[in-house]
Amino acid sequence: MTIGEIAVIGSGQMGSGIAQVASLAGYSVLLIDIKEEYLTKAMSNIEFSLGKFVSKEKLTQKESDDAISNIKTSTSMEDCSNADLVIEAVPEIPELKKNIFSELDKICKENTILASNTSSISINELANATERPELVIGMHFMNPVPLMKLVEIIRGKDTTDSVCDTITNATESMGKTPLFCNDSPGFVSNRILCPMINEAILTLQEGVAEPKAIDGIMKLGMNHPIGPLALADLIGLDTVLHIMNVLHSGFEEQKYAPAALLEKMVSEGKLGRKTGIGFYEYD
Repeated sequence: MTIGEIAVIGSGQMGSGIAQVASLAGYSVLLIDIKEEYLTKAMSNIEFSLGKFVSKEKLTQKESDDAISNIKTSTSMEDCSNADLVIEAVPEIPELKKNIFSELDKICKENTILASNTSSISINELANATERPELVIGMHFMNPVPLMKLVEIIRGKDTTDSVCDTITNATESMGKTPLFCNDSPGFVSNRILCPMINEAILTLQEGVAEPKAIDGIMKLGMNHPIGPLALADLIGLDTVLHIMNVLHSGFEEQKYAPAALLEKMVSEGKLGRKTGIGFYEYD
């Protein structure tokens, strides 16, 4: 199986980052979203990101220009019909993702691989929305995509070895390291990370320490590059809450119950960097 054209569904922070690294690897990329204004913003963000790499002499101007020229945009999923690989990167809403996979299954070539950038939703459930479960796989890129090396590859129960091999090669060609796991709530990354973040929120909720102290202790004492509360703000508190709910319902264990403070902040719209306020305030 060879990949020439990659379609990315969703042009937000993750989708635009995936489009950027795929275009830099020489792939022809089709970036799709529901509104032209979203795509315009995404292309502006990609150009800005590539410009930073050029200014730091990590890319040449030609490499940046070539990457931009490799990306086309569209507001129609019908344009995915020639893609060899489609990577879905829309919000973590199970029904939305299932509907997209069902639609892609009808639009795409019979051998097109359908991948999801989901951080927690079952790959098997997404595969069941299609008639090609053997061609469905998870490609969980880390945020920010242009900088982070890991792609957590989630193999569904029907995913074939050839699909895994093809995705391994594509991931490595983008300069990333693919590490595999089987489908399970939260996979590996968020099964470990989000309960730690939740515990930090519980520590704050119980008045054990203030946010700067909690984060400082984890950074200076545990050598974490960013504290758990600041990381929650970066990820988005709504996303953290969603993942905790997936873990709680998936494992049916109380240790995965989201902190009341997390639920309260999300209900108040304090989602972190995306809203300008979370555990910290942002300009």
